[in-house]
Amino acid sequence: MTDALASLPTREDLRAAFLARAGHAGTLLVALPADASTRRYFRLEGAGLLLMDSPPDSEPIGPFVRIARQLQGLGLSAPALLEVDEAAGLALIEDFGHDTYTRLLLAGHSESQLYHLAVDTLVALHRAAPATELAPYDGQRLADEYALFIDWYVPLLIGKDAAQDLRDEYLALFADTCRDVAKRREALVLRDFHVDNLMLLQGREGVAACGLLDFQDALVGAAAYDLMSLLEDARRDVPEALREALISHYLLQRPELDAPGFLEDYRCLAAQRHAKVLGIFVRLAGRDGKHGYLAHLPRTLGLFVRALDAEAFAPLRQWLDRHVPDWREELPAATLATLRETPYRLVQGSSHGRVQH
Repeated sequence: MTDALASLPTREDLRAAFLARAGHAGTLLVALPADASTRRYFRLEGAGLLLMDSPPDSEPIGPFVRIARQLQGLGLSAPALLEVDEAAGLALIEDFGHDTYTRLLLAGHSESQLYHLAVDTLVALHRAAPATELAPYDGQRLADEYALFIDWYVPLLIGKDAAQDLRDEYLALFADTCRDVAKRREALVLRDFHVDNLMLLQGREGVAACGLLDFQDALVGAAAYDLMSLLEDARRDVPEALREALISHYLLQRPELDAPGFLEDYRCLAAQRHAKVLGIFVRLAGRDGKHGYLAHLPRTLGLFVRALDAEAFAPLRQWLDRHVPDWREELPAATLATLRETPYRLVQGSSHGRVQH
C-alpha cells in the first residue's frame, strides 16, 4: 500500500504534465497568496495566464468552469478558460492582473467609483434569469452556515457542552426568521462578492470592467445576498453614507422589485452571513492555524450585533441575551491568545465541509 501511494503523482507532477500538454512546459510558476480554501493559483511568468489548481476531492473545478461560462454569456468578466482538465482539477485561465479592489482602495482609488461599478455589475447579473441547474440557497444551506456561530464561536463564551445543549433552540429561532428568504429563487448568488474578489480591468467598458473571481460555489437564491456581501464586509469598513447610497442606487435601477421586501431579505441575510463568518474565522484560526482572520472578529461582531437589532430577530436576540449574555462583547485577549496557541477541536454537529465566507 505504501509503495502504491508513493507511486501516485503529486499535485506538482500533475501541474507540470498539464502545462506541458497546454504548450507551457517549463514555464516558471509564481504562487499567489492562498485564501481560506484548498484551491491555489500560480502566475505563469510572462504569459498573462494563471494556473488554477483545485483538488477534485475537496473542491472540484467543474462548477467554476460552468459558472464562468454563464457569466461570460451575460457580458460579465469572468476569467477566460484556455485549457481545462476537470479530472485533475486544473485549469489555465486568463490573468486579470494585480488591480484587485482591495489593492486599489488601499492605494487611494475612488471608493465610490469602484463600489458603484460593483453594484452596476450586480444589477446586470440580477436582470438575467438564474441558471436552473444550480442548487438553491435553501433553508438547509442557510442553516448549515449560521450553525457555525453556535458550533465554533459560542463555545468560546460558554463552553462546548453548554453550546451544544443550546444548538437546536438556536437553529430553530434562526430558521423561523429565515423561512421566507430561504424560498427565494431570484438570482445567481455568487456568495463571496466583496472587494477581495473584484478587480478593475483596464480597457473594458461598463460592467465588463469589473472582473469577477471566486464564484464557483454560486447558488440560486435571494438577489439581496451579494449586495449585502459587498456592503457588509467582514474585512473592511464601508462608510454608512456610502452603504445607504449604494442600496438606493441598486433599487433605483430595479424598480420592479418590492423594495421593503428586498430590504427585509438584506437584513435577514446580513445576520445569517455574519453568524457564519464569526464561526468560520474562529474555525480557520483554531483548527487550521490561520490566525490572521482573528483581526476581523471585532468588525464582524459589530455587524452581527447591528443585524440582530432588526425587529424580526427580536426572539433570537432575547434568547442570546438569556443564554449567552456576553455575546455582544468582543472576545477577551486571553481567549484569543488561547485560540492562537491551542487546537480548537470540532464540536459535535459542526462537521460540515468547506463553507465560504
